[in-house]
Amino acid sequence: MKKIVLLLAWIPMLTQAGVRHYNASIESSDWKLQDSSRLQCTLKHPISGYGDALFTSYSGKQLNMEFELDMMSLPDTYSVAAVYSVPPRWMPGAMQRPIAQMTVRKQYDGDLPKQAAWTMLSELEKGYWPTIYYQDWYNSYDKVAVGLNASNFMPVYKQFVECVSNLLPFSFDDIAYTVLNYKKNSSDLTKQSKRKLEMIGQYLQEDTNMELVLLDAYTDSYGGKSTNYQLSVNRADTIKTFFTDNGVDASRIEITGHGERRHIADNTTELSRAKNRRVVIRMDKP
Repeated sequence: MKKIVLLLAWIPMLTQAGVRHYNASIESSDWKLQDSSRLQCTLKHPISGYGDALFTSYSGKQLNMEFELDMMSLPDTYSVAAVYSVPPRWMPGAMQRPIAQMTVRKQYDGDLPKQAAWTMLSELEKGYWPTIYYQDWYNSYDKVAVGLNASNFMPVYKQFVECVSNLLPFSFDDIAYTVLNYKKNSSDLTKQSKRKLEMIGQYLQEDTNMELVLLDAYTDSYGGKSTNYQLSVNRADTIKTFFTDNGVDASRIEITGHGERRHIADNTTELSRAKNRRVVIRMDKP
């Protein structure tokens, strides 16, 4: 807490203090949509002589956002940086506003969570310059100010917002372990399982780089053992074909038919038997 108070004490005195400033000039201010897919959107702003400012949102059930300060020279100590919204010189009378405190970790890039990241973006949208202030970890005489220039921001930001709005409403973790269920004595999926498989298909349209896909297929205990075994293999084969049709390398897919072995429920009711009619999908990425 003492460090934070001391840090805040010198921020209003920046005009009098010796501070090294890093920021892009108005002419060189460049904003780029570095990644643009249904899995990830990244907005990048190079800061000459310092590194890159990155705003990233990923596919998932919840709207997310993170800010990363990708530094050329990583911190050599642990401290706290203050993040302010600073008005540019052409906004006379406007006041700077605090945004967040950013923990500085040794040998790690700086980062901020969703709320602070969105605030920085909204301040940029209004023309302010989000600026990070900290005591230099290599020179005790210097303080550092790293500013994000709002010039040329809006056209690319609009593309970024559109990208974020188009992210898949689920992540790889949401589908990496999936259980599909089947109709009785059939390789036809239930309606709910069809929707699960459609989700996997949507993901594979964006990313087919799987290290391994394991398919374990099971049946209930109605019918002969040999028939049930073959039914489980057929179910696994059908799902394997789905994956290969969607671009996954067949050599990365392993199938196992278990037939009526390894039940997860008894077979006394239709509901419990339905739970046993399943293919378990486990996916792993590099």
